[in-house]
Amino acid sequence: MIKIIKKNDEFNSEYDIGDTFEITGTWYGGVHIMGKTGVPVSLDKDEYMEMDIEADAASEKKNSGGHFYFVRHGQTVWNVENKICGATDIALTELGHQQAIETGKKILKEGIKADEILYSPLIRAADTARHISEVTGIPMRMEPRLIEQNFGKWESTPRDGADFKKAKECFAVSHEGGESTLKLAQRIYNLLDDIRAEADKKTYILVAHNGIARVVKSYFTDMTNEEYAAFGVKNCEIVRFDF
Repeated sequence: MIKIIKKNDEFNSEYDIGDTFEITGTWYGGVHIMGKTGVPVSLDKDEYMEMDIEADAASEKKNSGGHFYFVRHGQTVWNVENKICGATDIALTELGHQQAIETGKKILKEGIKADEILYSPLIRAADTARHISEVTGIPMRMEPRLIEQNFGKWESTPRDGADFKKAKECFAVSHEGGESTLKLAQRIYNLLDDIRAEADKKTYILVAHNGIARVVKSYFTDMTNEEYAAFGVKNCEIVRFDF
């Protein structure tokens, strides 16, 4: 069994990226398959990957409780300037837009399947989700609970500031007008409970922020306060979480 990971002949409708096929024969440059309508197709070696059926079945059984994917938004202006964004509505850079488009392509290439994209209302996440949706065809819906933590007085200050790093370890502090980590965890844990309740029927891609990624990680993994504060994901990184 093989999975299509690249399509050298863009005009051939007999196969698409993410499709799986039985091998009907081989040739020096690759393999032969029967296409979607029963037409023989010869594939180059760079167009497919061989699948380990037994390993895939074991993995599917292990993860039968369902799963979802988390994607952090693309690069923003304040990411470049090393400033804390928080709940401030900061736009993507041109690179950030391109990162989001490439993430959509990666989702297709890796055969990631999802029923819906849930995204934060902040423009950096909304635009990232829009690009992914346009590339993949996966519908998108705004989920207000995915908005980034409001870091109060720390927003627009240096991300690597010593005082801010220490403040992130204080979970019951609202950062002078912001949102405490405990209140943040309440809304994210409630959202994850909702997603878990229907995980056997639907798979989601969450498009949100680094602060949200920390809470999602803590839902599945025990972390010290220091480990929690230090955790992060890269712009447009795709992370899978299994219930």
